[in-house]
Amino acid sequence: MFEAILREIAAYDTIILHRHSQPDGDALGSQIGLKHIIRENWPQKTVYMVGDAAGRYGFMRDSVMDKVPDEAYTDALAIILDTSARALISDERYSLAKHTARIDHHLFVEKIAETEVTDSSFESCCGLVTTMAMEGGLRMPQIAAESLFTGMVTDSGRFRYDATTARTYRLAAYLMEQPIDTNALYRNLYASDWNTVKLRASFMQKMQRTPHGAAYVYTTREEMQELKADEFSISRGMVSVMGDIRGVDVWVNFTETDHGVLCELRSTEQNINPIAVKYGGGGHTKASGATVPDRETAMQMLNDLDQLAGETYGK
Repeated sequence: MFEAILREIAAYDTIILHRHSQPDGDALGSQIGLKHIIRENWPQKTVYMVGDAAGRYGFMRDSVMDKVPDEAYTDALAIILDTSARALISDERYSLAKHTARIDHHLFVEKIAETEVTDSSFESCCGLVTTMAMEGGLRMPQIAAESLFTGMVTDSGRFRYDATTARTYRLAAYLMEQPIDTNALYRNLYASDWNTVKLRASFMQKMQRTPHGAAYVYTTREEMQELKADEFSISRGMVSVMGDIRGVDVWVNFTETDHGVLCELRSTEQNINPIAVKYGGGGHTKASGATVPDRETAMQMLNDLDQLAGETYGK
């Protein structure tokens, strides 16, 4: 599965790694992990990482992005990680590269690179990168193992989500052959400060339900300013407050920003991905996202989710 992309990596002296905007642990983990795998096995190559800031995942080592001039792309290979659609790629200059490649585990939306490795059976893009390293006989430096393990943990929900398989544990065990401080990792990922706990409590009070039982929270731009929190902490960070509620099988968190309404969609059983794709987003069967232009469009999405929830409501 990885033969073509490994040939491309071997062929290019300059490699520039992209991933989706507003990165999560898997996007950054695969980006940092692949960077250090390439450097370990091809030390003569120049490897850059580009994209927006790491945000709450800034605790990850080497998570600061590089400043790369346009001319660096002229004879470069651009690899796009953990991204299902062009619109989601952070830094659109990937198209300037001499050759493009993609490694991704999301449900397929569109072809975005010349060489592609996509497999939605993997719990994480980090799992794919780890498999590529193992099958390719590549050396795994400690920082790469730590970064890839972090991405596997976040995208599998601490090995809880149903995308987790026996393969997931085998890959995690392989990575943990390197010294990884899991206590520090979990503390950075899941320990909440006082203000975050209070924020979660306020979001629990804001929860509403549609006629067919879909839960949602809508945060206006004015409320965002009052909360004094970043977009990621509100949108993706607060969607989980509606999870694990008996009787709620579909839920969505709407967050107004200067560039549209961020929509984080989740479910316990049903496939919410087609709804995300309908509104220009993508993701997984039970965890997807999109950005829509305004509240009216967000409410149209909510109506679609309500109809989906109605298929199992009361059963």
